Parts: sequence; structure tokens; C-alpha cells
Amino acid sequence: MTDAILAIDQGTTSSRAIIFSPKGDILATAQEEFEQLYPGEGMVEHDPEAIWSSVLRTAQAAFKEAHAAGHTVLGIGITNQRETIIVWDRKTGEPIHNAIVWQDRRTSAFCRKLVEAGHEPMVQQRAGLLLDPYFSASKLAWLLDNVEGARQRAEAGELAAGTVDTWLLWKLTGGRHHKTDATNACRTCLFNLAAQDWDDELLKLFGVPKALLPQVEDSAADFGFASPELFGTPLPILSMVGDQQGATVGQACFRPGDIKSTYGTGCFVLVNTGEEIKQSKNRLLSTVAYRIGGKPTYAVEGSIFIAGAAVQWLRDELRLLKNAAETAERAERAQADAEVVMVPAFTGMGAPYWSPDARAAVFGMTRSTGPDELARAALEGVIYQTRDLVDAMAADGLPVAALSVDGGMAANDWFVQRLSDILDLPVDRPKVLETTALGAAYLAFLQAGTFGSLDEVAQNAVRDRSFAPKMEAEDRERRLRRWRACVEAVLMVAKAG
Repeated sequence: MTDAILAIDQGTTSSRAIIFSPKGDILATAQEEFEQLYPGEGMVEHDPEAIWSSVLRTAQAAFKEAHAAGHTVLGIGITNQRETIIVWDRKTGEPIHNAIVWQDRRTSAFCRKLVEAGHEPMVQQRAGLLLDPYFSASKLAWLLDNVEGARQRAEAGELAAGTVDTWLLWKLTGGRHHKTDATNACRTCLFNLAAQDWDDELLKLFGVPKALLPQVEDSAADFGFASPELFGTPLPILSMVGDQQGATVGQACFRPGDIKSTYGTGCFVLVNTGEEIKQSKNRLLSTVAYRIGGKPTYAVEGSIFIAGAAVQWLRDELRLLKNAAETAERAERAQADAEVVMVPAFTGMGAPYWSPDARAAVFGMTRSTGPDELARAALEGVIYQTRDLVDAMAADGLPVAALSVDGGMAANDWFVQRLSDILDLPVDRPKVLETTALGAAYLAFLQAGTFGSLDEVAQNAVRDRSFAPKMEAEDRERRLRRWRACVEAVLMVAKAG
């Protein structure tokens, strides 16, 4: 019927496989959640084999559905949760420990010591990042120092390491390829943005042997072939891209100044800065948006650790929701005069605060506070944090005229309207909300030759709806003052220890 790409979207809480046509139509899809592991305070882990098995099952199911409908799958694109790190034995393929997830805070003290020793300016200048447990390097150092024999085995060349994309490529190709792409490499805190390669000074700072790390490729490249027994044919792997950069491509943010915000487990706002590496003065991150033909395009990013995860907490831990879709109705039903504020710092606070020791808090509760008010507070906590990021970008000379949104939470009309109200900006929602996977598919189509350029990709971008602000300025400012006071309280408690 049509040529297609199998996009593997490996996220923090689930694995998804989507078959896309070149126009961005979804031809088949499969999704599977997997277990989150919390072995200690501030610790978050995944079983690497559970990640792989969930990816394989969903990819095979989507491929089978598309094949039965007569579609020709040209190849595979991979997009993934970033910063999560895995180390495994090169001979056996066995992981030496669970994956340490990007949300994990166990290396807070280690990062704090590096900051106190004055290393952060060098790290920011070379990697574009800050010294925070969020990034892969400190997690990798922890694994080498805390898993018996790991450092010696790494130095002897017996171990391989990588973010989730690298692990999936290794498994898909039967251990034949140990590679990553520039968008994932640049999230490790070990990659030099300007040189576009692993940085010897950063490797030395974190004590990571270079031999442990994968080869860095473009986002659209030849990454090898999936073992033929997996899909009945040796499908080429044509793209790899970090999830937020995948969404940037999926939203066709190809011009300097184009900006998108993705609402999944966390929230991530990226603005394209073209060929310029823009160093933020407001604790935002410099990153690679995508790299094609050896040429990197850069971005400035603001990272919010908890977005949809706050709703998941209401559903799974408090059992106040049956599903995330309920939040729209509950937010509408919440008492109009209730002023409940949730600061969802369950795993610390990201940009622009960068407080790994901050913890979540709910303010303004009364005896009449119930599930409706908490649901609205969870959604608004994400919205207020987005406003913080947009303000920081404006202070860095990157003013936002309109915001493009995607991800699961963007399907919620109440959420997007309130986002427009609090930002005091137009908010545009695309027809396809699965832009993370779509970006991986577009890059794979580009590598396959279906598209000749990014301009051809951009012609597929279709808007679903635009939202305009309706809130009175006085009401908006009052809400923001209350939010900022609540954040200050959370940060003060974190500093108190």
C-alpha cells in the first residue's frame, strides 16, 4: 500500500512502536508499560531486559499489523528517554546493573562536590550542561565505582556503556554495533558540543574510560541492520535521536527561533538556535537539536523533570484517578476559588532552579480539597514551570512569540487553554501528537531517500488547533506570585537539609 518506517519510541514509563507513512499518518501502533523500580530514596531504575523485551514485543506487533495491511517497512528509527545509562558485558550482553534512570538523584552529593570544586563553568562551556545528577556522567561514574569489579573490567575493555538508544541498537543488531547519535551523546556531560566528540577533560573529570563509550553518528545515518530473525528480514536502522530532539524534528522546528514543548513524563522546551551554541545565563542548557550530514543544529533547552508523572502519581500512588484523561474533567469541576498549588518536585527541580534535593509539596489545602482540586493543581504545576522556562529564555534573548506543544498531556484541551492563559501566548497543537516518534520516522525517511531535505519534511507539518489566552492580566499575575512563593518555600526547605 505504501512505504513506511517503524519508529521505536522507548520512553520512561512505556515502550511504543508506531508505523508511519511519509505524510506522518499512523498505520499501526502498539504500546506496553513496564515496571518502575525505586530501590531507595531518590533512586529510580529500570530493568534493561524489561526495556528490551517491551520494545521487541511492541515493534514486532506493529510490524506484523503493517505488513498484514500490505505496507512496506523501509527501516527503523529509534527515539528514547535520554540520560538513562546502562552498562553491559561486551561478550555476553548481560547488564552489570539495572539502568539508572534520568530521574535518579543518587549522585547529588557527588555533583555538589564538583560544583564546590569550581568545575561547573568548564562543564557548561564544553558540554553545554550543568553539574546535576540528571545527566549520564555521574550515574556512569557511580556504576563503575559501586558495582564490584566494574572499573577494572571497563578499563580492560570488557564492558560497553550507552544510553537507551545504544542498548537497543546493540540488542537489535545482535551485538554487532555499539553506536549512538549526537543528540543522545550530548546529554551525557561527556560530549564536547563544539568538537562533536567525546571530551578528554570531561572523561577525566568523571573518571570514565573512553573505550567504554559508543561511536557517535549523525541523527540520520546507517546504524546497521536488525537481526533477520526479529522481523523476518534484516531491516536497516536509519535513525537514532533523543526523545526531545525527536519531537523538535517531528514539529518541524528547523528555523532559528522555532520552539516546541513536549509534555510526557517530564516537560522539555527546546528553541532552535541554528549553527550557534548559545550559552544560557539563566541556567538553561545548550544542546544538539539534530545532526545531519555531519552538520549540527543547536538548541537551548529547559527541562522539567515531572509533568505527566505528577498525574501518574495521583493515579498510581494516591489512586485518585482511574486514568490520566480524567484530569480535564476534574480540573473543570474543581472549586473556582480553591487556590491549591502543587510544586511537583518528586525528583528534584530542573531548569531554571536546578535543585536536586527539592521535594514535592502541595500548598493551600483545606478540608474541602479533594481529587478535583489536586488534579487541577497537578496540571497547573506543569504549566507554571513552563512559564518559568519561557521567562528564562526571554531573559537569554530568546523571546517566545508562540509555543508549539505535543505529547500526551497536550491532548487535554483544558490543559492547553490554561497553558496559553498563564504564558499569555498563543499555543499551537499539531495534528499528530506523537511527534517524538514522528521525528525519528522523518529522520529515517530522510536517510532512506524518501525525503531530499528538511524543507520537504516541513511540508508535512499540520496544525490541529490554536489556543489564544483568555485570562485577565491581574488574575494571571496573582497566580504567578503565589506559584513563585510556593517554589521559594520548597527551595528553602531543600537548603535547610
